[in-house]
Amino acid sequence: MKIGIIGCGNISETYFKSQNLFNNFKVIACADINIEAAKTSAKKFGIQYQSVEQILANSEIDLIVNLTIPSAHKEIILKTLNSNKHSFSEKPLAMSFKEGSEIKNLAIEKGLEVGCAPDTFLGAAGQKARELIDQNTIGYPKLGSFNIMSHGMEHWHPNPDFFFKPGAGPVFDLGVYYITQLVNLLGPVNNIISTSSTAQKERIITSKPRSGEKIIVETPTTLMGVLEFNNSTKIQYFCSWDVWKHMHNNIEIYGLEGSMILPDPNFFGGNLLISKKDEKWETVNTESMLLGVPNQDDHGVMRANYRGIGLSDMISNINNKVIPRCSIDLSLHTLEIMEGILTAAKTKQKYILKSSCDQPKLLSETEINKLKIN
Repeated sequence: MKIGIIGCGNISETYFKSQNLFNNFKVIACADINIEAAKTSAKKFGIQYQSVEQILANSEIDLIVNLTIPSAHKEIILKTLNSNKHSFSEKPLAMSFKEGSEIKNLAIEKGLEVGCAPDTFLGAAGQKARELIDQNTIGYPKLGSFNIMSHGMEHWHPNPDFFFKPGAGPVFDLGVYYITQLVNLLGPVNNIISTSSTAQKERIITSKPRSGEKIIVETPTTLMGVLEFNNSTKIQYFCSWDVWKHMHNNIEIYGLEGSMILPDPNFFGGNLLISKKDEKWETVNTESMLLGVPNQDDHGVMRANYRGIGLSDMISNINNKVIPRCSIDLSLHTLEIMEGILTAAKTKQKYILKSSCDQPKLLSETEINKLKIN
């Protein structure tokens, strides 16, 4: 498929370069409300730059990759669908479950597909963990936990205000990776209980160039609770920007026959740890898998980065008339889970999910090999 990109910020380079990893799409044009940003990207990657209106009207383009700021996601996706093009968006799908539902309704009406990041769950660590769970390696998964803990962004990010406003916070900013991974492993969520806290009403920026400025905190900075999945698994979560240091793992799954520890779901690779009953932990290395081979230097650490596999898989499945793994239903369900965590904390009542989705199918090495440029 021929692709157009709207939004030429930092993440756009990843998508421009992903056409060198996967063989079924080509970026032919880009656009941005800042025309200079579009010109710069177009020159760097040897493509055409256009206005947003022009790229949406471009008859050569089959699919628009939406890399705008989250508050613009709904508008751009709806315009894309009304231009009779498929859409693949950076996360989150929209700013609310209501907005996401509007997108789904129009996609159904138009007979078009909408996909959404993150696609990191399709990486080696997520797919190997899914395979081991499906093979009953740790027995039926009954319990688990996920933890997102740090002290926020004001000490390193040049403009950290957004992270502390409604629509952000630790769940909406990072929780999407963890929740998507867990739906990949366990299926959809049924209900949520939650409590919240805000340790500081103001944050002081210590990063340059705005060191000393204050930020008013407008969204909870700590959320704790339990996700109960349709399969009866209960996952405890602790999402906080009020913690300086900790020793919790990213994701742990406890089955009737053993336990599993997963690496950070923001990345494609990393080792798994498996323990059968009370035996010692065994390391499962994923670097030999196609989407686990380290291929990018990340501040001196080589990591596996295959962002774009979700887009490639979506295009393949459109052509084969199969539901994409990064489907509208998955992203909408994930969006409702994140919103439900905040709603349950605010109302002090259990939140029952309205949406659901099919558990994404396992992505085999054979399928990846057909999409990947070797």
